[in-house]
Amino acid sequence: MMASIIFTAKDIFDQDFKKEVRGFSKVEVNEFLDDVIKDYETYAALVKELKEENARLREELAKKTSQATPSPSVPESAPKHEFPQVTTTTNFDILKRLNRLEKEVFGKQVVDRDF
Repeated sequence: MMASIIFTAKDIFDQDFKKEVRGFSKVEVNEFLDDVIKDYETYAALVKELKEENARLREELAKKTSQATPSPSVPESAPKHEFPQVTTTTNFDILKRLNRLEKEVFGKQVVDRDF
């Protein structure tokens, strides 16, 4: 289940708070909320951009998949290589993999940098 967004940038901008005798500095709160609104708008733009890119890439993949034909040079009896489906990969995972590949390629020349 995906979390939903509660506030829009306009909701944050229009929010009023009750005033108390020992309340926060209105100027500081407003400046902070202005920055929150900017970040919020940036996140909304990034999400929109990524959704559009995701849709475009899915379309490209669907076109390539539908256009793909079996290669005549590879016999049906040839072993098929299955690649694991990539899920979330972190920078740490990438660094560990690079370290293993460097050791494989360069052997003892690479200083041991185990993670």
